[in-house]
Amino acid sequence: MNNIFNNIDLSKIGTLLTYNPGHPLMFNSGLFLFLFLGFLIIYRAVYNNTRARMIFVILFSLYFYYKSSGIYVLCLLLVALSDFLLGQLLSRTQGTIGRKLCVTASILVNIGMLCYFKYTSFIIDTVNKFLHQPIELWDIALPIGISFFTFRSLSYIIDIYRGKITAETQFINYLFFLSFFPPLVAGPVVRASELLPQIHNKPIVTREMFAEGLFLIMTGAFKKIVISDYISSNFVDRIFDAPALYTGLENLLGIYGYTLQIYCDFSGYSDMAIGIALLLGYRFPINFDSPYKSGSITEFWRRWHITLSSWLRDYLYISLGGNRVPIWRNYFNLFITMVIGGLWHGASWLFILWGAWHGLMLVIHKAYRKLIPAKEHSGIKAQLIHIGNVLLTFHVVAIGWVFFRAESLTTVGEMAMQIFTQFHPNVLMQFINGYPFVTLAIFVGYMLHYAPHDLSLSLQKTLERTPLVAKAAVFALFIYFILQVRSGEVVPFIYLQF
Repeated sequence: MNNIFNNIDLSKIGTLLTYNPGHPLMFNSGLFLFLFLGFLIIYRAVYNNTRARMIFVILFSLYFYYKSSGIYVLCLLLVALSDFLLGQLLSRTQGTIGRKLCVTASILVNIGMLCYFKYTSFIIDTVNKFLHQPIELWDIALPIGISFFTFRSLSYIIDIYRGKITAETQFINYLFFLSFFPPLVAGPVVRASELLPQIHNKPIVTREMFAEGLFLIMTGAFKKIVISDYISSNFVDRIFDAPALYTGLENLLGIYGYTLQIYCDFSGYSDMAIGIALLLGYRFPINFDSPYKSGSITEFWRRWHITLSSWLRDYLYISLGGNRVPIWRNYFNLFITMVIGGLWHGASWLFILWGAWHGLMLVIHKAYRKLIPAKEHSGIKAQLIHIGNVLLTFHVVAIGWVFFRAESLTTVGEMAMQIFTQFHPNVLMQFINGYPFVTLAIFVGYMLHYAPHDLSLSLQKTLERTPLVAKAAVFALFIYFILQVRSGEVVPFIYLQF
């Protein structure tokens, strides 16, 4: 027995209990897989005891966030306690002024905290450009996922104010909702109206939910590790780091690569989060619906980051007046909503330009459809028009991603200059020969994206019909495959910075 204890490496146990800012806990790490397997064993053991199950999930969720953001777990707890109490107060307040004060207090707490951590340095840096004696920049770390859990909590208070839901009476239920680890750090932006009703009932994992959850976890990991991480480290990063060193064709391919990379990275996280929740008996709304199949920029925003775009629509765009105002004001509401959406992604003028680009494109599309209503076509003509619309929308979105990814406007200008003055299409075969696996990854990624939705449903149904032992074997083989192809370092998800 003494030999067993002597062989235990206490330093490794200590790493499980401490936060390492250089290695935050993420879904795509081996540590998370190890911890989650242990979590599932205990989860099944306490499954029939409602209070024990909820406390255990909350403790694991807080541990997960602590391993991701350290001491900033206190911010999560502060938001949970603040909005729970404000929700209770709001439900007991009858007067309009008092109710508005409750909502205002929630906005001040959530948006105030978000602005402090995310935008203080950006504001000071911007002001410094106009001062002779610059203000010293503050060293403020950004808590992972703060943009997501503040939006989720804020929507809870607004929905109570609007009479869409009733205030939660048990703090443990609200803390479970806000801290639940699958969507905690990078979405989806799950609203209280979508998760709280499920918390009040015993979670049931059906055969269909189990197969769907397992399928989503595998597809999400494949998108992230096999496609996104590979093309990022082996090609895309090189182009964006020094676009002037590459031809216009290579710059364009780099843009196509990043367009695929960010989709696979972000939707991969969403797939894994939704899949993990399904294994625990909870269902989240879909967050991505093959966005690059869109035939217009308006359709794109119905398919891309659906939970955020619907949040901005319901709580910002509609609050500004939506389309219940004169046409010029409607266009302004649409534009400013997208600008704020861009700013939500990060404290940078490039994110603001990205949001402004999408806002402008949405306004142009809306105005165009008002002047020239869509016509019905059939046959080959309809197919060709649809393909043309999809290609146009794809390139409008891809242009926006340049602002999103570039480090500066200088990078944007260099990429544009290379594409329009140094295109050199003759280097295509050299590129394919020089980057065979990158070419393959990009090709496979886009083919899977544009494949019929029925294909993934068919694969999911096939997995559902297989025995449990076969499911375990498939998952084990998948994990082995992932371990063989992944890069040496665990690559963070892009949206962890937002």
